[in-house]
Amino acid sequence: MLELALLKKKAVDLLAHLIETQSFSEEEDKTAEIIFNFLVEHGATAQRQNNNVWSIHPGFDENKKTILLNSHHDTVKFGKTWTYDPLKATFEGDKLIGLGSNDAGASAVSLLATYINFLKEDLPYNLIVAITAEEENSGQLNVGSLLPSLPRIDLGIVGEPTQMDMAIAERGLVVVEIEVKGKTGHAARNEGINAIYEAMPVIDWLKNHEFERVSDMLGPVKMTVTQINSGSQHNVVPDSCQLVVDVRVNELYTNQDVVAYIQQALPNTIVKARSLRLNSSRIAIQHPLVQKGIELGCTTYGSPTMSDQAMMNFDTVKMGPGDSARSHTPDEYIYLSEIEHGIERYTALLKDFKF
Repeated sequence: MLELALLKKKAVDLLAHLIETQSFSEEEDKTAEIIFNFLVEHGATAQRQNNNVWSIHPGFDENKKTILLNSHHDTVKFGKTWTYDPLKATFEGDKLIGLGSNDAGASAVSLLATYINFLKEDLPYNLIVAITAEEENSGQLNVGSLLPSLPRIDLGIVGEPTQMDMAIAERGLVVVEIEVKGKTGHAARNEGINAIYEAMPVIDWLKNHEFERVSDMLGPVKMTVTQINSGSQHNVVPDSCQLVVDVRVNELYTNQDVVAYIQQALPNTIVKARSLRLNSSRIAIQHPLVQKGIELGCTTYGSPTMSDQAMMNFDTVKMGPGDSARSHTPDEYIYLSEIEHGIERYTALLKDFKF
């Protein structure tokens, strides 16, 4: 195995290169090429599907269980309040500033460094690394589009900024569109049925309803009305009011369960889910990987933010260097010592791991 200092240098150099290469969601072709070349240059067999890049450890054996190391290389678009050049890797002591440095470049390069460090090791499990696209916008060509092309996965480590602690549960997301019907009439006369007024008790129910099943890790299902649209002109009573509801689902319900429940509770409305694919997840605290993480000093928690875990129908933990509070913020940064710690902890988790 390589020395930690050398692995850290390789990871930091790669991250600087990625920061300085624009990789907004659906525009990650150049960073995909950089990651592909990095794997090849370090002796791995790299493959690419759209802007998803992956490598399978040379000791693959279909009789062994398989671990997936996954993070993403796309970024959100930067705002106008940055005081640094977001597409320049700026080093200030232990700090590296740049777009995507924290979310999730540090995780991606730490996982890649860990993977190449195990390339010549004889492992008791199969190992795959996949650095994928379109995570930030939950796009159609994200890791979910790649999984059918990979061997069966038994366990995933999803790299996101968690300060190298373990998120063992994660909320799902379903965006629900609700239409409340009324009847048009002239606003000057007592005519029609005002759809906005009809929507008021619906909004009140969405605001105050408490789902019965409350997770010890993730808490209750949370519904928030985030958009309202109604009316065409000032003197016409509106016959339709459309609501958009952001629903954060705990692991005790599927998205389909929640949408069916809302429809049953609001029978005089039209309820439609934009997508049902972003479900919640949870791994048992007794799982060997979680237990090994705890032995190494990881704390466990439930994550309110969503990641590509939502696309995975196998056991996963979310963990990586950095802090989620820095994500999508001006002057995003990572500490170089966090990358070193990330490689160190990923390596310790995988070394001699047994299912």
